[in-house]
Amino acid sequence: MQKITVERTKHPRSKPQDQSKLGFGKIFTDHMYIMPFDREQGWHDPKIVPYQPVSLEPASMVFHYGQEMFEGLKAYRTEDGRVLLFRPDKNIQRANRSNRRLCIPEIPADDFLNGLKTLVDVDKDWIPTQPGTSLYIRPFVIATDAFLGVRPSDTYLFMIILSPSGAYYEHGLDPVKIWIEDDYVRAVRGGIGEAKTGGNYVASLAAQVKAHEDGYDQVLWLDGVERKYIEEVGSMNIFFKINGTVVTPQLSGSILPGVTRASCIDLCKHWGLPVEERRISAQELVEAAQTGALEECWGSGTAAVISPVGALRFENQVMTIGDGGIGPVSQRLYDTVTGIQTGTLPDEFGWTVQVNA
Repeated sequence: MQKITVERTKHPRSKPQDQSKLGFGKIFTDHMYIMPFDREQGWHDPKIVPYQPVSLEPASMVFHYGQEMFEGLKAYRTEDGRVLLFRPDKNIQRANRSNRRLCIPEIPADDFLNGLKTLVDVDKDWIPTQPGTSLYIRPFVIATDAFLGVRPSDTYLFMIILSPSGAYYEHGLDPVKIWIEDDYVRAVRGGIGEAKTGGNYVASLAAQVKAHEDGYDQVLWLDGVERKYIEEVGSMNIFFKINGTVVTPQLSGSILPGVTRASCIDLCKHWGLPVEERRISAQELVEAAQTGALEECWGSGTAAVISPVGALRFENQVMTIGDGGIGPVSQRLYDTVTGIQTGTLPDEFGWTVQVNA
């Protein structure tokens, strides 16, 4: 594991006074982590420096060919003053899986984790403490070769920035409305749908704008080949409770393997709930809604944690789920995951990592 050089800012920023108005991804802390890569030295010279603009050549390959990876996780402060990360090993594994798919050099796991812990410890005073708040962590890699040509870059920057954040959705845990998209396609098996990279998200924007204009919060994607099987929401994995069974789309190569998704599956199995990871068609959902078999629906992701779904729209049909409110499994998952994350519930699974041990 490489030693990190720390340069502290001489001009600390003012921290937000009203944590109820943090929003998401709008405010950034005093410092950032940066580690360069080149073919001769590999990943080297990790540093923590004051948060600042990055200078890149206009010909940097990230601008022209989209070779970049990002991740997202959170840090939480417990009532007794500890600072916890939630399953960072899963994020590191997923980051390197994305790196392999995008021809980016893998980052040594111990250097990755050390960077996360050191940066969060340096800026731990930025961690908000109100319920529902957290310190969002954004690691990312960009290709930096100044070259116009389609090939993997020879140089990269690995960076981490931090953002004190409130709820991802302004209405918090209130159920959202989801539009099942049957026109645009986000990803196909064999593509980059399972990698966490910007190209997957820009592909979702046109449908997202369309859904927002009709009063829906998010888009739920169908598979890109048959255009009939449920995949994932733009920023979340998706779950359904049908006749007492928790069902979620199986990982097929075009769905992001979410850390919160895995946690939901683990918890449901731990509680004795039947869980199925399988293909599920939009038509099956319509029929389940019509018969009353569709009991609950929720999204899972780092940003929102658990996001209950109150209504689904497919073509011209609007399905109200349950009574349109949050369901018991959604609520239990939210309470349990956030309880483990913030230290108010015991961590039976060894999911948290203490930063300031």
